Amino acid sequence: MPAPDTAPAHPASPETPAPPPHSIALHLRLLATSDLHAHVLAWNYYSDTPSESCGLARTAALIARARSEAANCLLFDNGDFLNGNPLGDFAAESLAQPGGAAALWPGHPMIAAMNQLGYDGATLGNHDFSAGIGLLTASLAQANFPVVAANIQVIPEVLANPEVLANPESAAHSTPLFTPYALLDRHFLDADGQSWPLRIGIIGFLPPQTLIWEQRHLKSHYQTSEILATARRLVPELRARGADVVIALSHSGIDSESTGNQGNGENVSFALAALAGIDATIAGHTHLVFPTDGPVRQAHPLVMPGFFGSHLGVIDLHLQRGATGWRVVAHQTETRPIAGRVAKTGQLTALVASVPEIDAAARPCHDALRRRAETVIGQTPHPLHSYFALIQPTAALHLVAEAQIASVRATFQGGDYAALPLLAAVAPFKAGGRGGAENYTDVPAGPLTARHAADLYVHPNSIVALRLRGRDIALWLERAVSLYHRIQPGAQDVPLIDPDFPSFNFDMIYGLTCQINLSAQRRFDAKGRVIHPRARRITDLRFHGQPLRPGAEVVLATNSYRSSGGSGFAGTTPDRVIYEGCKPTREVLENHIRETGIATPPPLPGWRFAPMPGTTVLFDSAPRALDHLSDVANLRIEPVMPQANGFHRFRLHL
Repeated sequence: MPAPDTAPAHPASPETPAPPPHSIALHLRLLATSDLHAHVLAWNYYSDTPSESCGLARTAALIARARSEAANCLLFDNGDFLNGNPLGDFAAESLAQPGGAAALWPGHPMIAAMNQLGYDGATLGNHDFSAGIGLLTASLAQANFPVVAANIQVIPEVLANPEVLANPESAAHSTPLFTPYALLDRHFLDADGQSWPLRIGIIGFLPPQTLIWEQRHLKSHYQTSEILATARRLVPELRARGADVVIALSHSGIDSESTGNQGNGENVSFALAALAGIDATIAGHTHLVFPTDGPVRQAHPLVMPGFFGSHLGVIDLHLQRGATGWRVVAHQTETRPIAGRVAKTGQLTALVASVPEIDAAARPCHDALRRRAETVIGQTPHPLHSYFALIQPTAALHLVAEAQIASVRATFQGGDYAALPLLAAVAPFKAGGRGGAENYTDVPAGPLTARHAADLYVHPNSIVALRLRGRDIALWLERAVSLYHRIQPGAQDVPLIDPDFPSFNFDMIYGLTCQINLSAQRRFDAKGRVIHPRARRITDLRFHGQPLRPGAEVVLATNSYRSSGGSGFAGTTPDRVIYEGCKPTREVLENHIRETGIATPPPLPGWRFAPMPGTTVLFDSAPRALDHLSDVANLRIEPVMPQANGFHRFRLHL
């Protein structure tokens, strides 16, 4: 990884032309990607088919086009680029084994592709830590561009001096884990073709909550600091070192939470963009696209370019140089998609072809992964899919829960916790949402392969067991069923699902039965904040047919993200942890399938909606859900019509 720039502010140079009396106009274009999650090629590794809507190889065509339109361009990535799909997982596993498969290709395929494209800088996202610090630093050492992260630090002698953890000012005295910022000295052309030197400052930020989500790798030896406080401290330092333009690479969202000064907030990019000294902000993390309707002018230049390479962010800065230096006098932002949908059918179609050179950078790793992914590990007599996972329990999630329970049971066999009820919390990672109508698990009946296991469990989490009480379980489920809007009895064709609630937080608990009363208010909002403290939607909560008492002790098998406090579920404090697995859950799932040989039959419903006669609600799923209506024959579901966004709308009679 490149070392921090230690050069002083611009020295006088005989090659630098003196500014004329009048101001000089210069156009600088910033190009941005974010949340690539190791999607180098335009390929869906879960279905093993080409993809129209992902891949840096496709985005590269937009990068080339945008560069051809402007004389002065810089290209940045906003984090979460190394991990998050089977290619990233396979690259991490291979690179961790010297002399293994990684010997067939030069380094991490994403870094190779980014080097090929000539990135000028990047920052880190929370998922870039998911394979551990060692692999992260080894991969970044291959980068031909600076990688900056200002608000994560190494804590010196933390075990001998634990007060450091409680000291909010300790960030200023601890050692940065990565380069906080970088200074890029470039020459750019004005409208007359005259070359001018500019010093570009780039500074990177990740969510402070990364310390919680990735605590199994970061533990107590690192700390994060607030994004806005860190920016206020370091941006003046960048300016003092001669930065003419300062660009914030903010792996932080832009939702309504980010409009003010929230201190340790997760999504504060709007507030960051408004800070003095920052000229442009590239946002990310929440996988949104901003702006969405063509080029716009905003109060502050800010762009969020989607995810998986779906969009290229473009910020055009118009600079003038006067007696006091360069300043931004006008700007325009836009996002350019790599795919679109046919208006009448909603069918997804690619707008650009992949760039062969970028495709080639990942091809050896890609081919090796595909060969391995087709290894047969078992059989399933019935399809495993997530098309109706938000409407009723599914065989796909039942299989994941079964694997988690089997792993924890084997660990506790004959021990202190063996007699306690053992449950499992699982959520559908792929159930539409921001991923679109193609974002569903779909494993056909027949042979189960390693690729299918990846489709069933897409994240690199590990299994964790928590010792909880019945009251914690009830609150856990209340948090999950905040997915649903409140439904008035007798309502007709009202939306069922809150689109702001991500499906990975619909964390239902297998091993229990219960009813969901949709006419009751939600206890939590989509972000997990309590909005109605007395609200109760979960009723008739039972274990083996008997009511689950509030004080009853249970063991809950969940994942490392959730147990670390991810999304704010009940009972996820460190003192509740009684087991932490070291293997990824996907590997545990693979091993379970190999050992059992065949997936179990579909489960009987564990949770269900309380009846509401005369009430109908609407929900969207993929068009392929039409082929699986027999799997929900116990529910009264009717297809309504296809949607322009590629989904198909269904009606559910409650």
